Amino acid sequence: MDFALSSETAALCDRIRHFVAAEVLPLEEDPANYDAHENICLDVLERVRSKAKAEGLWSLQMPKERGGGGLNTVAMAACYEEMARSIFGPVVFNSAAPDDGNMFVLNRVATEAQKERWLQPIIDGKVRSAFAMTEPAPGSGSDPSAMLTRAERRNDRWIVNGHKWFITGAGEAKHFILLAKTSDDPRKGLTAFLVAHDQPGFRVGRRIPIMGPEEHGGHCEVHLENLEIPDEDRLMEVGDGLKLTQIRLGTARLTHCMRWLGMAKRAVEIAAPYVRERKSFGATLAEHEGVQWMLGEVAMEIEIGRLLTMKAAATLDSGDFARKEVSMAKVAVSETLHKAIDTAIQLCGARGYSKDTRLEWMYRYARQARLVDGASEVHKMVLARNYMKEGSGFWSWH
Repeated sequence: MDFALSSETAALCDRIRHFVAAEVLPLEEDPANYDAHENICLDVLERVRSKAKAEGLWSLQMPKERGGGGLNTVAMAACYEEMARSIFGPVVFNSAAPDDGNMFVLNRVATEAQKERWLQPIIDGKVRSAFAMTEPAPGSGSDPSAMLTRAERRNDRWIVNGHKWFITGAGEAKHFILLAKTSDDPRKGLTAFLVAHDQPGFRVGRRIPIMGPEEHGGHCEVHLENLEIPDEDRLMEVGDGLKLTQIRLGTARLTHCMRWLGMAKRAVEIAAPYVRERKSFGATLAEHEGVQWMLGEVAMEIEIGRLLTMKAAATLDSGDFARKEVSMAKVAVSETLHKAIDTAIQLCGARGYSKDTRLEWMYRYARQARLVDGASEVHKMVLARNYMKEGSGFWSWH
């Protein structure tokens, strides 16, 4: 196993690191650069996005022929980690959720006509997108088969009725991927569709207040009332909706891990200078054994998360769905993110708890990590099923 990055990827990581340091991190320090939901203001974002495009650092996960960088998943893991050193970083490079996962799945499964209409504007940064699957109880959440939204075919059109909620980015999204039930088949009962925000029968409702800072567009309810969708806007075949979610969410879950690792490293980066300088009982905090244990444990767990993420990335690049590899990374990195930030706050004391650092922002943001794209408990169920099926083969080097 070779963990060395290619020279091209290493050079790209250096360019991203320098761009984040020079152009993005300074933006965090000015309260005027934040919107009402604690994310980067859109006018500021557009300015720094223009700089990222000019530097050739835009949509790196997309094919070169569509204006991207053509990175594979392993290279994405290294680059996304660098982007997420800033809380504003991923969206600056057009590598933030949910657009990131939507671009990936559309590039994989959409027809050429669909890519031109629905994908290319997202790659170009002209529109934002959302993935509408989650529903209020007893509808679909971690279990998509519980979906209540239904689509009925009438000649060359589909009529959709239902209610979605906690749809990330829906408040500003123009393009949506919508999942609906088209039959009662437990495996082939879901179908995916492409929908524009202004189609009759499609309405974005309440923006749901949440604990942490929000992505642009928030987390909204979506109401579907006799929404008509032409069959040409169906993604994949009828009944392939569950397959589409697996294609999308495998990579999307892992890109969360890539970004979370960058944020975890940033948290330690904030704490490290403080413990080097702050003195207590005749010595710097860094000289106290208890502080060394705290820092050493977090550093080790971040590295474990990186190794799990890289293994999952390499498995995806081999053509495998990497279900168990992605689940292991998702569980481990989501917990590491919280621990790294919590440890950094503890080491920085009152300063860490205040808004003088970005740690309190990160702390509120991090709590969602164990919920989004499948709760940790669901991923542990996946791992248990894989182990019961594979036995000792679960730990195969292949």
